[in-house]
Amino acid sequence: MNWKGGLTIQVDPRAEERLRMVRDQIEARGVEDRKVLDAMREIPRHVFIPADFQSAAYQDRPLPIGSGQTISQPYIVGLMTALLELKQSDKVLEIGTGSGYQAAILSKLARTVLTIERLPEIGGKARDLMQRLGIVNVKVVIGDGTLGYLPDAPYDGIIITAASPDIPAPLIDQLADEGRLVAPVGSRDLQQLVRITKQGGRISRENFGGVVFVPLLGCHGWQEPVK
Repeated sequence: MNWKGGLTIQVDPRAEERLRMVRDQIEARGVEDRKVLDAMREIPRHVFIPADFQSAAYQDRPLPIGSGQTISQPYIVGLMTALLELKQSDKVLEIGTGSGYQAAILSKLARTVLTIERLPEIGGKARDLMQRLGIVNVKVVIGDGTLGYLPDAPYDGIIITAASPDIPAPLIDQLADEGRLVAPVGSRDLQQLVRITKQGGRISRENFGGVVFVPLLGCHGWQEPVK
């Protein structure tokens, strides 16, 4: 906390770490979208991470957030967000809220963000964090993300932040014309980062390299393991 002209100015003690993260881990690896980089400079990743792991918040690696879930490494968040090619007027659907960090980044780039989380405890924490940070254009819904969310469809961008055996058909149906969908697709152990674009009802598909995510569970994803 600093004093200036008799006013108390709140100083973010980890702002410099965040700037280095964006410069060295994201921009240096080829993510060039200025709006994405600015959003990642602004959103404090450490507040989305449990206290035991906050010291590693600005390292380029995923970290556990509880309930067997993780927060993605910063580079992957930056890359997937850039691949959406969002406009400020866009409506975005996120599948797999997790910590809420990805949704918070999206909130700076789109008009509205609808994010679906399967686990009520995780989703509730993310909703509370949005309120604490004053983020008002993100709506957290608890449910099966593989079904999408018809009430707000269609979506200009859809991002899936868990590994799916294929793109769930309901999400393709809920993608707007000229919309983009980004997802990790493959086996439970290794996936390809895929972007599909819908144009005139036709789907084109591009691959952007190997990634590893936790599995997407649900009707159109992986099934819950038998206990």
